[in-house]
Amino acid sequence: MDIVGDRLFVEVPGGKTHELPPLLVKTVPEVKRLDKMMGVAAEIIEQEDMVPPLAADLIAAEETVERRKMDLALNLVDQYLGLLSHWHWGDAVVEWIRQCEITFGARVELRNLLRSDVWPHAGRSSFVTLLEDKAVKTEGVRLEKAVGLRLAFRQMPPIRCCSDQFLFYLNNSVAQSAYRTWLNMTPNPISSLPPERFRFQIVNMSLDVH
Repeated sequence: MDIVGDRLFVEVPGGKTHELPPLLVKTVPEVKRLDKMMGVAAEIIEQEDMVPPLAADLIAAEETVERRKMDLALNLVDQYLGLLSHWHWGDAVVEWIRQCEITFGARVELRNLLRSDVWPHAGRSSFVTLLEDKAVKTEGVRLEKAVGLRLAFRQMPPIRCCSDQFLFYLNNSVAQSAYRTWLNMTPNPISSLPPERFRFQIVNMSLDVH
């Protein structure tokens, strides 16, 4: 076991660098039917009464209200696309962790590192930390939130199934709660994997959103 600052690292037997499975990430480059998504966002704004109605004689202010609705619709779509990017990253990371667990189980020198009855031990969350230690470029996606969203949703709900409260306020707490619960399934203390002893490739698989 190695200790660096306040972090514990498992000791990997031998001296070689281990090749892990590639991380296959589906990114979201652009939305082909933005008009359709904007229409759904506009429906959410109307149904949730996000913009208070005007008095009948305030005609001059009606254009301002319409602009406000358009701005809110754009914000809703932007929030949703951000969550969609997080979810796809989380989906990729959860599957990558599963593949890494298979790889660890097949190698004698790695097999005991994930056993919770052995101290020190790593856990599934150690692979998330490994990605962070490797400074993987995520284009603004927070990995813990991404994994948390994937743990909460097997499939990301379409925007019409998301409330404005979830899109604007609740998604962080939902993702954080899911991630923390998942992390705590492994007995403490959970040690980190030494980043210099592992390597892997990041494969970008673009995804169209209709």
